[in-house]
Amino acid sequence: MAIVVNKPLPEFEANATNGVKVSNESHLGKTMVLYFYPKDNTPGCTTEAMQFRDKYKDFVKAGAHVFGVSRDNMKSHDEFKSKLELPFELIADTEEKMCHMFGVVKNKIMYGKKVKGIERSTFLIGADGLMKAEWRGLKVPGHVDEVLKIAKALKKAA
Repeated sequence: MAIVVNKPLPEFEANATNGVKVSNESHLGKTMVLYFYPKDNTPGCTTEAMQFRDKYKDFVKAGAHVFGVSRDNMKSHDEFKSKLELPFELIADTEEKMCHMFGVVKNKIMYGKKVKGIERSTFLIGADGLMKAEWRGLKVPGHVDEVLKIAKALKKAA
């Protein structure tokens, strides 16, 4: 089932750092930001994580929970989270269930070879469990501010 703006998320359940379970119903009543990124400890992903970290208090004020999602395992996530002092949890989607559900797995060319990778994407889910906004194939600069602006607008509209 495709993820569509203004429709509820399909059922899912995932494990995040610190033993947190995340599902389509775990954060009803709160806005949820799911940002998908290719890999822990790579330059663009590190920059993006640090920008979400630096604006984290603003997301909390806007009533939003932030989660990073990649195919890395929990050990890699724990180290990445600790190294960057991330105040939010990271979801280990090692079986790519969420990645496929959100349609972020894409064929990419790396060093002249075709590889399957994660397209950097962010999804904003409203307190009502409906997807409110999506950004696909995005560039890191300015992105976090854009997501925060929509999260703040959702809080005002509530």
